[in-house]
Amino acid sequence: MLDEFEGTVQGHRDGHGFVQRDDGEADIYLPPNEMRAVLHKDRVKARVVRQDRRGRPEGRVVEIVERPEQPIIGRLLHEGGIWLVAPEDKRYGQDVLIPKGATGPAKVGQVVVVQLTEPPALFGQPVGRVKEVLGEIDDPGMEIEIAVRKYGVPHEFSADCLAEAKALPDKVRPADKKGRIDLTDVPLVTIDGEDARDFDDAVYCEPAKVGRGKGWRLLVAIADVSAYVQTGSAIDIDAYDRATSVYFPRRVIPMLPEKLSNGLCSLNPEVERLCMVCDMLVAADGEIYAYQFYPAVMFSHARFTYTEVAAILGNTRGPEAAKRKDRVKDLLNLADVYKALLKQRGKRGAVDFETTETQIICDDAGRIEKIVPRTRNEAHRLIEEAMLAANVCSADFIAEGKHPGLFRVHEGPTPEKKEILRGYLKAMGVGLSITDDPRPGEFQAIAEATKERPDAQQIHTMLLRSMQQAIYTPINSGHFGLAYEAYTHFTSPIRRYPDLLVHRVIKAILGKTRYQLPMLPTPGEAHAKLAKRLASRVKAPTTKPQKATVAPTKEVLAWEAAGLHCSANERRADEASRDVEAWLKCKYMREHLGEEYGGVVTAATTFGIFVTLDAMYVEGLVHITELGGEYFKFDEMRQELRGERTGIRYAIGTRVRVQVSRVDLDGRKIDFRLVREGEELTSRAMKDKGVGSAGVPVKASAKRSSRHKAEAAPEQRSDRAATAAPGPQSAMQAFKSAVKKAANKMKGRKPPRRT
Repeated sequence: MLDEFEGTVQGHRDGHGFVQRDDGEADIYLPPNEMRAVLHKDRVKARVVRQDRRGRPEGRVVEIVERPEQPIIGRLLHEGGIWLVAPEDKRYGQDVLIPKGATGPAKVGQVVVVQLTEPPALFGQPVGRVKEVLGEIDDPGMEIEIAVRKYGVPHEFSADCLAEAKALPDKVRPADKKGRIDLTDVPLVTIDGEDARDFDDAVYCEPAKVGRGKGWRLLVAIADVSAYVQTGSAIDIDAYDRATSVYFPRRVIPMLPEKLSNGLCSLNPEVERLCMVCDMLVAADGEIYAYQFYPAVMFSHARFTYTEVAAILGNTRGPEAAKRKDRVKDLLNLADVYKALLKQRGKRGAVDFETTETQIICDDAGRIEKIVPRTRNEAHRLIEEAMLAANVCSADFIAEGKHPGLFRVHEGPTPEKKEILRGYLKAMGVGLSITDDPRPGEFQAIAEATKERPDAQQIHTMLLRSMQQAIYTPINSGHFGLAYEAYTHFTSPIRRYPDLLVHRVIKAILGKTRYQLPMLPTPGEAHAKLAKRLASRVKAPTTKPQKATVAPTKEVLAWEAAGLHCSANERRADEASRDVEAWLKCKYMREHLGEEYGGVVTAATTFGIFVTLDAMYVEGLVHITELGGEYFKFDEMRQELRGERTGIRYAIGTRVRVQVSRVDLDGRKIDFRLVREGEELTSRAMKDKGVGSAGVPVKASAKRSSRHKAEAAPEQRSDRAATAAPGPQSAMQAFKSAVKKAANKMKGRKPPRRT
C-alpha cells in the first residue's frame, strides 16, 4: 500500500482529481485537500494511503516531479480589491491571484493568458501575471483562440519558416521539371468539397488491358511537398512541430505556410504543379495487379466538387454533365474502377459503417446558424477508394524496399471491449456475435445484417467504439478496420506530416538511397502521454507469432518516436477541434433553453444517459436524478440503465423526449431534463421559472445547489442518484439545501467570490 509511483495529475472540475499512473495501473483518486497544492497536468510522485468509501485507491502526493510550463487561460476578475483569473478549464480547480501591476493592459472580464510566478500551496492560491490579452469572451473566434492555447496547438510560424517560404518561387520553374515524367497532357482532375482551399490529390482513369483480361489504369497524383520542404529546414521543423493541420469551423490552422498549402503545392486548376504519382493497373475484380511510383509534373484540367461529380454520374445528360462534357468519359471510367475496388473491399471484409457526421454552419460573426448532417455521396466514396489504393501501394512499396517508415496501424478490439460488445449484441437481439480472434469481416457482417433496423446507427456506433484508435508506427501489424496487411498515409502531405515522411522514403527507395530522419525537436507532453499508454498495452499471445518488418535498431527507435509524436499531435488536434465544436454548440443551445426536442440515447453511464437531439445533432446529459424516483443500476454488458422497481430501461437507441434545462459554457456541458408522458406543459413551464410544487417559489440558492449537483463528477453523480428525491424541490427541501450549501461554504478555506 505504501509503494510510491509516478504519474500525471488529472484535475476535475469539482475540485478532486486523479493521478494517471505511468505504469498503466488504475488511476489513483486524489481528494480536494490533496489537489490544493498541485495543478492539472503536474508530474508527481504519489503513494496509495487508503481505500475511499467507494473502494477506490486514494492517494497522497509526496513530491512534485515536474511542473510543465503551461499557460492558464481564463477571465480577469476584480473582487474586493483583489485581481484574479478564473481558469476557463475548470480542471485547474483554483483561481490564480494576480498582483497589482501584473495585469498588463487587460481589463475586467477579458479573456487572458496567465503565466504562473508562484505555484499553489496547501494554504495558498497560485500567483501569476497576465502574459497575453485575447479579448472579450463574445469576440468572434474567441473559442478558437482559447482552444489553441489550451491544447498547446502551435498557431504562429517562426520567422525563419516564413522567410524560407517567402523565398520560394511562385510557380514551377523549368529547372524543377528535371528528372520528372511530363504528365501535363494527361487530364488529371481534383475532386474536393465546395469549401476546400488546398488540393492534395488529383486522379485520372482509363480502360487498360490487365494480364489477359480487362481492367483500368488508375493514376493518383499527390502534391510533391517534399520537393519544396527540405529535411531539417525551418519549414520542416515547424511542420513537424504541428504534425497536422487543425480544422475548426470557419478556420484552419495549417501545417504549412499559406504560400505552400494554398499556392505552390496545391494542385490548383490549370497550372503546372510538381507531384508524386502512384500509377496502378487494377483488374476487373478490383485487385491491384501492378503499380509504380515516380515524380512528375502535372496540369490539373478541372477542379470538381463532390456534389458536381455525383450529379454527373447520376445523370450524364444533365446540366452539370453538359458543362463538363470533355471530362464526363473520364469520370465514368473513375466510377467503373471505383465499383471494382468496392468489390475487392467486400471480398476482404473491410469494415464500412454508415455513421452520421455533422457540419456546423456559422454566420459572419462566428455564431452557429445551424448544424446539418454531412452527407457522403458516390463521389466521396470514389475518391476514398482511389486514395486507399494508393496508400496500400505505398505501404507495400516501403515494406518491399525494406526501408523503415511509418505505417498506419489499426489493431482489433481489446479483450475487455470484445466482452462488452458481445453482451451488447446479445441484449439487442442481433443474432450475430464476434469470435475470440475476430476478423474485420465479422464486424462488417453485423453491420450488414442490422443496416435496415431502426437502431442501426446505434449498433454501428457500438461496433466502432469497440475498436482501438489507429496510430503511426514503423512496426507494421496491419490495419484491422480496412482489412489490409499493410497500410500507410501517402495522399495528404499538405496537411499531414507522416505523409510527407512517406514521400521522402519512397523517393529514397526510387533513388536507391536511404532517408535519414533529421534531428527534430523533442516531442512534448502529448507524445509522452501516448508513449506511456502504448507501452502499458500487453498483447495476448497468439498462435502465429508476428514478424516485425524491421529490426528494433536505433534508426527504428527514431522512427517510433516520430510516429508517436505524429499520433499524439493528431489526438491533440482532434481534442482542440472537439472543444471548439462543444463550445459553439453550448452557445447555440443557450438560445434554446426550455425548448423540447425528440432524441435518442447515444450512451448510458453510471451517472445518467447522453441524448442526441434529432433536429440539432447536439448531445446532452440527462442526469440519473432526472430519470425518476427509483434506483437505477448501470449494466455495463448491456450498456443500459435499468430501474430496479419498474424495470424501465434506458439503453443506446432508446427514443426519449427531453427539455433543454441548463447550459454550462465553461464546462462545455448541456443538461437535458426528461419529459414524461402526461406531464403538463404548465407544470414544466413553472419548473423552468423556478416555481416548485404547489406554486411555491424555489429559492435561488436551491437552484444553484441543483446546478452544482449537475456539474458533479461522474463518480459522485452515481452515488447521489440512489438517495436523490424525485421531482421538483418543495420549499422545505429548497431551504434545507440552501442551509447545507451555506454550511459547506463556511468550511472551505477560500473566500467566496462573485460571478
